[in-house]
Amino acid sequence: MKKTAINKLVKGLTVALATGAVSMSALADIKPAVVYSDAGKFDKSFSEAVWNNGVKRFMDETGIEVKEAEPTNLAQVEQYMKRLAKRGHSPIVAVGFSQANAVAAAAKEYPDAQFTLIDMVVPEPNVQNVVFKEHEGSFLVGVLAAMKSDSDVIGFVGGMDIPLISRFGCGYEQGAKYQNADIKVIHNMTGSTPAAFGNPSKGAELTRSQMESGADVIFAAAGGTGNGVYQAAADAGKYAIGVDSNQNHLHPGTMLTSMVKRVGEAAYQSYSAAKDGSWAPGVQVMGLAEGGVDWALDEHNRGLVTQQMEARVNDVKAKIIAGEIVVHDYMSDNTCNY
Repeated sequence: MKKTAINKLVKGLTVALATGAVSMSALADIKPAVVYSDAGKFDKSFSEAVWNNGVKRFMDETGIEVKEAEPTNLAQVEQYMKRLAKRGHSPIVAVGFSQANAVAAAAKEYPDAQFTLIDMVVPEPNVQNVVFKEHEGSFLVGVLAAMKSDSDVIGFVGGMDIPLISRFGCGYEQGAKYQNADIKVIHNMTGSTPAAFGNPSKGAELTRSQMESGADVIFAAAGGTGNGVYQAAADAGKYAIGVDSNQNHLHPGTMLTSMVKRVGEAAYQSYSAAKDGSWAPGVQVMGLAEGGVDWALDEHNRGLVTQQMEARVNDVKAKIIAGEIVVHDYMSDNTCNY
């Protein structure tokens, strides 16, 4: 190529970069991807948080496309995972503990690909595992629920009956009893298979039963099943607490708060680290101190939370971060001793 032609090419590329005419995806060395949970990308909960606060945020900020896969059942997850890895996508974010087996299989078959698994640990050298201290965030909303309850009875509706979900329920009860030692907490799980996260009618049924027993604030840690919990609470004029995403907007006047779990941040950080070359395998634990979990206060629930309640919850939050309050982790011994 002649020198003049090279100069024109360089000049053209410089102008294109300056004007934004060249997509950053053309310049990036990564091909990120995500495999959502089988509850769907827009589940108003877990996967949607990954989309809004992780995938979409990363694409908007960098211009790099994130390839999205939406399995409709668990059987498709491993197929999607391997197909993405085969096509050179990396890192691949796997949304949810139920994808652990698929990640393990794909990671072994494609050792050069990077995988980020949310909510479970797969000990492979090319897997980054991000887990959360759900019990800490649940403790906070338990404190708030106890303050808001007039009946001194509150409820918890979990999705699949597994230790991870019991961690939410145990933290919630600890927080409630920290605030009011005499409060009663009713616990129900929706089922014993992953389908328990997508059964809003069962969620509504369990909520009505809890309300009949006096519960006036119900916390759902149940994915899409929570939509039934929130609707039943709204219909009865009671209060509900959302999970994962900030769900305060779903039923203003009903949603007391949401136990926010920043799964989207985990996805965003994975992509960003891969982009700047700092992505690393291993286990990352995100609690209150790391900004991984929290409670949500915004314009949708401001009228339900008094300044006194807000101050109390934030004081408890500060004490947990400082180590003055230690929230028992159900998954440490499969008990809720506290």
